[in-house]
Amino acid sequence: MPKIIFVLLVCLGIYACASTGSPDGGPYDEMPPKFVRATPEPNATNNTRKKISIEFDEFIQLERASEKVIISPPQQETPEVRVNGKRVQVEFFDSLRANTTYTIDFGDAIVDNNEGNPMGNFSYAFATGDVIDSLQVSGTVLNAENLEPIKGIQVGLHKNLSDTALTSLPFDRISRTDSRGEFTIRGIAPGQYRIYALMDGNQNYLFDSKTEAIAFTDSLVIPSSIPSSRQDTVWNEKDTAAIDTIIRVDYTRFLPDNILLRAFKEEATMQYLRIKERPNTKQFVLAFSAKADTLPTLKGLNFDEKDAFIIEARTGNDSIVYWLKDSTLCEKDTLIIQLDYLATDTLGKLVPQRDTIKLQNKIPRARRLAMKEEADKEKEKERRRRERKGDTLSVETEFIPMHFDVSGMLDLNKNLLVNFDEPIVDIDTSRIHLSVMVDSVWQQAPLLIRPDSVVPRQYEILAPWEPGAEYEISIDSLCFKGLYGLYNNKDKKSFKVKKLEDYGTLYLNIVGAGPHAIVQLLDGADRVVREQAVSSKNTCDFYFLQPSTKYYIRLFNDDNNNGKWDTGNFAEKRQAEEVFYFPKVWEMKANFEFEETWDLHAVPLEKQKLDELKKQKPDANKKIKERNKERAQRLGRT
Repeated sequence: MPKIIFVLLVCLGIYACASTGSPDGGPYDEMPPKFVRATPEPNATNNTRKKISIEFDEFIQLERASEKVIISPPQQETPEVRVNGKRVQVEFFDSLRANTTYTIDFGDAIVDNNEGNPMGNFSYAFATGDVIDSLQVSGTVLNAENLEPIKGIQVGLHKNLSDTALTSLPFDRISRTDSRGEFTIRGIAPGQYRIYALMDGNQNYLFDSKTEAIAFTDSLVIPSSIPSSRQDTVWNEKDTAAIDTIIRVDYTRFLPDNILLRAFKEEATMQYLRIKERPNTKQFVLAFSAKADTLPTLKGLNFDEKDAFIIEARTGNDSIVYWLKDSTLCEKDTLIIQLDYLATDTLGKLVPQRDTIKLQNKIPRARRLAMKEEADKEKEKERRRRERKGDTLSVETEFIPMHFDVSGMLDLNKNLLVNFDEPIVDIDTSRIHLSVMVDSVWQQAPLLIRPDSVVPRQYEILAPWEPGAEYEISIDSLCFKGLYGLYNNKDKKSFKVKKLEDYGTLYLNIVGAGPHAIVQLLDGADRVVREQAVSSKNTCDFYFLQPSTKYYIRLFNDDNNNGKWDTGNFAEKRQAEEVFYFPKVWEMKANFEFEETWDLHAVPLEKQKLDELKKQKPDANKKIKERNKERAQRLGRT
C-alpha cells in the first residue's frame, strides 16, 4: 500500500508541474486614497503661501480636473493644479486677498493610481486672515424653459447687493453644477448675499453678453447652520441585503440647502444683418439677428424693385424670403440692392442702417444655359431613339410640383394638407371635389380650403369629418396656378376617418395655475404634440389621443398672454415664465378616459421632470470596484 500511495503522489506532482496556468497576482487594491497631510495644514489661518501641497497615502490621479476642481474665490489667472506621485500641488498666480477664505473643492476627482478607487468628495481650505469661514449654501440650477438640469454652469455669490454687481464685479464665492444640476458653495462668511448662475462664455465672471445663460433670485441669501442628525444604515457583512444596525449620526446642516435657480438666455436684441444669400435663381433670403416690428426697405440699383417680389416673412421679420416675380429678373446673374433697416449701434440703440448688397446666382447664367442645352440634347436623343423603335411619342407637360400626402386613415382632429415649392397666385376651388360614402353611394361633401397660418405655401383642406366614414378627394388639373405660370397635375386620394372609439381622452383638473396658463402635451422626446389654454374653470381636456402612445404634460404660465413661452430679462428683473411638468406618464388606451387632478406645487420643481424625458443624464456615482469578489469566484473560493 505505501508503494501505491507513493506512486500516486509522484503522478500528481508530475501532472501539477505539467499543468501550467495563469499566475494569480494576489488581491486587488480596494482601498481609496486617504488624506495624510497638507502644507499649509487644512483650515490654516494667516496663510501667505501661494503653493499648496496635499499628500495622500498612495499614488493618485485627478480625473477631469478642469471640470471638477473648483477654486473659490474665482481667480483671474487660473491656478495650476497638478499631480506629483502621492501629492496634489496647487499654485496660485493671483495675489492672495487679505482676510479671505480660499477653498479648493476637488469633488470626486481624486482616485487611486492603480484601480481608480474614488476617494469621495474632498475639499481643502485655508484663510489669509485670522478666521476661517465655513458656511455653505447649496441647491439646483434648471433650464427655465424645460426644467433640464444644467451641468457645468457657474453659481456665485455677491456680497455687493447692487444690481450692477453681476455686470461689473467678479463673484466673491463660486461653485459649478454637476451632472444633476446641483451645486454647493463653500467657505462663506456670515452676511447677506445675492446668488446668480452664469454660463460664462468668456470666463471673466461677469454677465456681459446676452448669449450667456443667467439665473437670479428675487430674494437675498443669508447663510446659516444648525445642528442636525440623520440615520445611517450599517449592512450585514455576510448578508449584504440584511440590515445590521441603524445608527444616528450628528452633523452640521448648512442652510439654505434647497436654492432653486431657473436659468435662461435673454432674447437677442442686438440687431444686424446676419444672412444675405441667393440659394437659387428664383429667390433670395435676408436673415437678421433679432426680431423687428417692420420689414426692411429695398431699392433695386440694377433693376426696378416695384412689384418685383412676393414676400414670405416669419413672425418677427427676422427671416424673410423674397420670390422674384419676373422670370427675366430670375436669370440675372447679380442683383444689386440698397437695403435700409434698423441696426444696433455701439451704445445699444437702434439706428437707421443702409447697406448695398450684391446677391449673385450660385451658377452663372452662361453655365445654366450650357446645362440646359446639354439637357435638351439628351431629350432629343431619347426622342429619336424612341422614334426609331416606333414608340408612340407623348407630349410632356410640365407641372408645378404638388405635395399632397394623404394616409389611408385620417385623424378626426386633423385636416388634409397640400403644399408647393413656389408661391401660388391663383386657386380655382371649383376644381377640388370631396365625396363621402353614404349607403354604398358616393355623395358630394362640403369643404373649405385656406392658407396655413404658419407654414408658407401650405394649404389646409377642412371638412366636417364623420367618424368612421370613407372619403375620396380629387384635385383637378389647372386648380392651382404657380408664380411662374405652371399648373398642378390632377390627383385623387381615398381615405377613411378614424372612429371615436379609436381614441383615448385625458381630462385635467389643475390647481395653482396662473390666469393665462397653457398646457402642452409632449411625446417621449419632449416635443410638443398639442397645446391648449387652461379654461376659466381650471380644466384642460385633450381628445383624440392615439392609443399605445406615451404622453407627458408640461404647463407654462403665459403671464403676458401672448400664446408662447417668454424668456426673462435681468435688467428688468423679470424672470422667465414659470414652467411645470406633471411627474407622470400616460400610456393611452383606445376608448378609455383618464381624469387627473394636478397640483403644480405638490412636487418640488427639480423633481417634476421624469428622468426618461431628461436629455442631461446624471453621471454614475463612483464606487469601489470590489474586484476581489470576482477574484475569489475565479479561484473557487467563497
